[in-house]
Order: sequence, then C-alpha cells, then structure tokens
Amino acid sequence: MTHIIEMKNVYKSFYTESSEILVLKDLNLTLKKGKILAILGPSGSGKSTILNLLTSLIQPTSGEIMINGKIGYMFQRDHLLEWRNIMDNITIGLEIQKKLDKESLKKIERLLKTYDLWEFRNGFPKELSGGMRQRVALIRTLATNPDILLLDEPFSALDYQTRLLVSEDIYKIIKNEHKEAILVTHDIAEAISMADEVAVLSMRPAAIKNIYEIKLTIEGEKTPLIARKSPEFKDYFDDLWKELDINDK
Repeated sequence: MTHIIEMKNVYKSFYTESSEILVLKDLNLTLKKGKILAILGPSGSGKSTILNLLTSLIQPTSGEIMINGKIGYMFQRDHLLEWRNIMDNITIGLEIQKKLDKESLKKIERLLKTYDLWEFRNGFPKELSGGMRQRVALIRTLATNPDILLLDEPFSALDYQTRLLVSEDIYKIIKNEHKEAILVTHDIAEAISMADEVAVLSMRPAAIKNIYEIKLTIEGEKTPLIARKSPEFKDYFDDLWKELDINDK
C-alpha cells in the first residue's frame, strides 16, 4: 500500500542557551493511502511538533520526512474572521494565494451545498453554531485543494454533544472528498471511532510506542457514532487507556 506520508528515524531537539531538549526520538510513522491516522499521546509528548514538522514550520534535527501530496491544516479553533461573511472566510486562503477563480468558486459552491451551508454563505460567523463553524473551517481548508488533512484537536473547543455530532460531519466530509488525514487528539474514543490506525506516543522524548489497526464489526457504512457501538470498541479503549496510563506513570 502506498504511503502518503512517511517519517523515518526522525529526531527533533530544541535548544536553549544552556541545554538541549529532545522532543522526538527515532520516530517512525506512516500515513497510508485512503486512511485516517490518529496520533494519541500524553500532554507534552510531541504531537504538535509532529504536525509542525509535516507542515515544514520546523525542520527535523535528523531523519527523513517524505510527503506525497499537498497538506491542508485544520486548527483547534476555527479562526473565522467575524467581519467577513462565510463565503469570504472560505475564500481567504485562495485570495492570499491569488488562486480565486471560477473553478475554485464552483468547488466551494458544491461543498457548501453538499454539507448544508449554502443558505448561510452570506451570513457571518456569529450567526453559526460551533459545529457549523467547524464545518466552514474544514471547507475553507478543502478550498485550497489539499491531498492530506492535518487535524489538530479540531473538536476540543466544543461541548461533548456537539463534539460527537461534529466528528460525524468531519469524518463524512473527509471520506466523501477522498482525503487522507492525520488526527491529533487526547480523546481515546474519538481516535478509535474516526481512525483506521491509532499511533500511541511514549512520553517525551517521544517515539511510537504502538500502532493499533482499528477493525470494528459494523453493519453498513462506518461513521464515528456507529463505530462507538461496535463490540470491539471497548477492548480497543481499554488497551489504549492502559498504554496511556503506563506512559503517565
């Protein structure tokens, strides 16, 4: 199976005047074609550092990073501009890149209609629910036509019920638009329900402690809510809980 992203023997250190802080140690990680990979780990283990390496905001101290495609980044918060309407929020990236044309506008129109936001295109962010704002944020990311999505705890600012519903929406959009994705999360249940594989990080300096291939018994099409009802869900949850519990000791 083709690897869309591959990180091989990656080390990353940060330096102060008096010391070296090793954050990633011999990290090996792959994102496979057509898959969603969740990265799960304790606070401070280096999850955000991995995303920063993948977006080239920082460079590895050593090791190789191979990326086969264009990356789009979805942040923890939607970062919608309150003084721009929904359509103008979505087009801002294309405006900056000077790539806003008829073809891209046609794609945005399709996305807005498909994901029930078309009637809100002339409204403003304050008029939308938290879940709708996150859908707008993802469409804004998709508008720049990325191949790979990096999701940095995109549901963490939402209440629990909204979080469940939005994860359902985001999952469907990722799959319908045929994107690969890496989801960084602290939420074990979220990782199991959304991902095809879950990579568990050790404490800092972080390496991949274990990778779980998620295989759930589901009738019909998988969604995060349906996945939570599968008989294997609890077993995966217990195993991942133990992994993280050991990490925290």
